[in-house]
Amino acid sequence: MPPDLRPARRDDLEGLPAEVAPRLLGGHLTTTVAGDTVTVRLTEVEAYHGRGTGEIPDPGSHARMGPTARNATMWGEPGHLYVYLSHGIHSCVNVVCGPAGVAGGILLRGGEVIEGADAAARRRPAARTPRDLARGPGRLGDAVGLRHPLHDGIDAVTGDPWHGAVARLRLLAEPLTGVATGPRVGVAGVAGTAAYPWRFWLEGEPTVSAFRWGRGAGPLV
Repeated sequence: MPPDLRPARRDDLEGLPAEVAPRLLGGHLTTTVAGDTVTVRLTEVEAYHGRGTGEIPDPGSHARMGPTARNATMWGEPGHLYVYLSHGIHSCVNVVCGPAGVAGGILLRGGEVIEGADAAARRRPAARTPRDLARGPGRLGDAVGLRHPLHDGIDAVTGDPWHGAVARLRLLAEPLTGVATGPRVGVAGVAGTAAYPWRFWLEGEPTVSAFRWGRGAGPLV
């Protein structure tokens, strides 16, 4: 039986990213770009807080030092997508969380393409298997067709068109239980240790990305 999904609302996303992130798991992000529609079922996410967000400073966040031109979307209304460029190549997609004026984002790290696999494969010609289409944040961004800087700020709550693209986020009516949690992937220093167990994933899902410690991070740090 298909999961019971409903459109995401602003108030679903007004909490701290570390609190909201597990609720995204099992939800669907659907995009239509250049006439191609792709839906990804979310299986892995990571939370990031901005300066002044919550009680614990997050040295791994793009917004740790405050508002900049790059992270401006993170400080805006929840439900928009913060799309940034990683390593000058990959466009990564985050769901903005928290009330306007408080920065937060949830990185979409991995997912299963359940609609539009042909379009996702055209965008991801290096993918060897269906599980690799959106396994990892850069791959997921490629698969759904959202690109930095063109689509940064697109609204996934209203689904309003934004530079030729539409994005819609749907959440499970009943959040999943038994979600796995641990350190974030590849984040440097203390922000990548067990002090920040802000990565959440569905245990046993083949589309969850491989874990690696960041520079200066590790189980003994």
